[in-house]
Amino acid sequence: MAKARGRGKPTRRRDKKGGPGSGRRKPCPFCRDKQEQVDYKDIPTLRKFVSEKGKIRSRRITGACRRHQSQIATAVKNARELALLPYVDPSGGREEDGRGRGRREDR
Repeated sequence: MAKARGRGKPTRRRDKKGGPGSGRRKPCPFCRDKQEQVDYKDIPTLRKFVSEKGKIRSRRITGACRRHQSQIATAVKNARELALLPYVDPSGGREEDGRGRGRREDR
């Protein structure tokens, strides 16, 4: 005779601990330091919010609040316009071995 499954005590599911998407959000670095405005002339700080390829990082990555993330984006754009920050990576975004993801040179 076949054994009946699922008739006994229900098994408890354990809470996930430490997986992706768990825990608290990072505090906004500007709110933590009580800064009201983001300065476009503060290049070392702005470099933390720009990727290696020159893209502005998202709030999810940087931990900035909505208000300061908007100010960061405007400050980075102003700094790019004044040539304080580059628009793109100077190496063209290619890897060191020369095999980029762009068009092939042999075509």
